[in-house]
Amino acid sequence: MYQKTQRKVNSVIKAIRFWYLSLSLPFSMPKALTPSRLKALLLVLSLFFNLCLLFSLHAPQFHLTRYSSSSSSPTTRRHLVFAIASSSLSWPRRKPYLRIWHSPSSTRAFAFLDRPAEPGSGYDDGGGGAAEIVSGDTSRFPYTVKGGLRSAIRVARVVKEIVDRGEADVRWYVFGDDDTVFFVDNLVRTLAKYDHDRWYYIGGNSESYMQNVKYGFDMAFGGGGFAVSHSLAKALARVFDSCLMRYGHLYGSDSRVFSCVAELGIGLTHEPGFHQVDMRGNLFGMLSAHPLSPLVSLHHLEAADSIFPNMNNTQALEHLFKAVNVDPARILQQTVCYDRTHSLTVSVAWGYAIQVYDGNELLPDLLSLQRTFMPWRRSRSAEASQYMFKMRDYPRDACKRPTIFYLESVGSNKHGIWSNYARHNVENCSKENAIRNLEHIRVVSQKLELDVEEMKAPRRQCCNIVQPSFNESMTINIRRCRDDELISMNI
Repeated sequence: MYQKTQRKVNSVIKAIRFWYLSLSLPFSMPKALTPSRLKALLLVLSLFFNLCLLFSLHAPQFHLTRYSSSSSSPTTRRHLVFAIASSSLSWPRRKPYLRIWHSPSSTRAFAFLDRPAEPGSGYDDGGGGAAEIVSGDTSRFPYTVKGGLRSAIRVARVVKEIVDRGEADVRWYVFGDDDTVFFVDNLVRTLAKYDHDRWYYIGGNSESYMQNVKYGFDMAFGGGGFAVSHSLAKALARVFDSCLMRYGHLYGSDSRVFSCVAELGIGLTHEPGFHQVDMRGNLFGMLSAHPLSPLVSLHHLEAADSIFPNMNNTQALEHLFKAVNVDPARILQQTVCYDRTHSLTVSVAWGYAIQVYDGNELLPDLLSLQRTFMPWRRSRSAEASQYMFKMRDYPRDACKRPTIFYLESVGSNKHGIWSNYARHNVENCSKENAIRNLEHIRVVSQKLELDVEEMKAPRRQCCNIVQPSFNESMTINIRRCRDDELISMNI
């Protein structure tokens, strides 16, 4: 189309040029410019202008375009910089958390302290841990919250101080507390959905309705961690001190960050994988029904029971990360399969626990969280026990609960991944014949590797019980669901 238009325009221009020359030869002398010739010249110029306009409409358009991350190299661990808020008192106690999720060879992390740590308080894992940085002086900024902690200003200002370091090749700045456990590969996959050259503020709310009412539904809670694109972070760093002067009345650091981001005109992009964990006690009900989004962070684990029986908190996290390191994207992903022959429902939270129910449990019911935990705020008010998700009761009678199998071991080879789960007996309860003697469950699967488009629209996977008749052991195969396959018991 363009070539045809070009040929037509060229031919007309040649004709006009010939006509123009024939008219302009006598114009060499000023006295030869008669009114009739002037009129002809103006007509030629008008035609020429119209042809130029016509040519510009049909010519291909060339625009200078801004660099887009969609055409850049994939986002990796090295493109993230973690800024961890800590203190000289809490750092020695909480460094083991960092050792679990942080890999010095592939992950950049900086711990911001109020004063230098005591000599010998750092850990040595062969490659060095997070670099320890003493925060700058914040005494000039106002803090007017009665009974609050002025350290909230220092922690908030980490946003500026990490950017001012000028680290190279940063796409995302990630902020969290020293007791925040990150699942870095899942965080990389989550952030890869977004253009790091645009302004993004990504995180999650509190699980507690009361906490969100108090501090804001549109704020990323700092303990659960949040991510800021490098482009927004640079703008934030330039104006952050002026924001701190206006928000002396706010309690926490995350409220200050949110307020300054809001002043820049940016809202929170919610990602369900960030977990503030504003709850106490047994987290089983939360962890066994994780949303489809990849698990990105867990916070407040010191205030909760160990997530595995007969282990302390650190040992339990190390045990969980045995599965995380083999297949990070699948960790805690809930898969449900049914055994019609024995009338069983099996819910797998991969890498953590399996629940076996007698009878047919509908999938939507299993997706809601079991109320195994207690409110974060120790209060008798009704609001304290309200959460941001649907819940179902957890039977007080242990014999009415499903049979639970916890992760025992995990391994992989070129053929796939297997994870083994052992029965956890709490009381001598009579069970249906099908599971009375069941002691072990093995789950086989392929590594879950989702591209960016699949991350934007995830789908739950399906599973089959591959042993039609079992006694002491059961084998489950996790696979992609077929196009029209339903996750339900065929009755």
